[in-house]
Amino acid sequence: MNRYDFQKLAGIRLEEAEILLRNERYEGCYYLSGYVVECGLKACIAKLTRRYDFPDKSLLQGAYTHDLTQLLKMAKLEVARDTELERDLGFRLNWYVVKEWREQSRYEAPGRKQAEDLFNAVADPGHGVLRWIKQHW
Repeated sequence: MNRYDFQKLAGIRLEEAEILLRNERYEGCYYLSGYVVECGLKACIAKLTRRYDFPDKSLLQGAYTHDLTQLLKMAKLEVARDTELERDLGFRLNWYVVKEWREQSRYEAPGRKQAEDLFNAVADPGHGVLRWIKQHW
């Protein structure tokens, strides 16, 4: 997969999460909303690799994770995130919701509020995490 594949997949997963939310399928909405962020961060990581360059081994190994904090670090976006946290209170609140997502949520049963909160934190057009990620991918 390349950067554009991850970008496209982030959009697809966001649409799917919204459909699930509208149809009261909160577990799936929650799970896919987290994957939107994962795909977005992986697009940012892919942007760091240059065509024809052999990628750094630690970058490759570290990118094969579902841990959003680790992916943020691999994408070298921690400073940019911290700057945005200071600049934008809405983003800060949304980031704090998103950072709690774990891949293991597929085995959990989050309720309506948890699913709505995560979806909105990701999709918020003014202060959402996906909006911020798009600035870097």
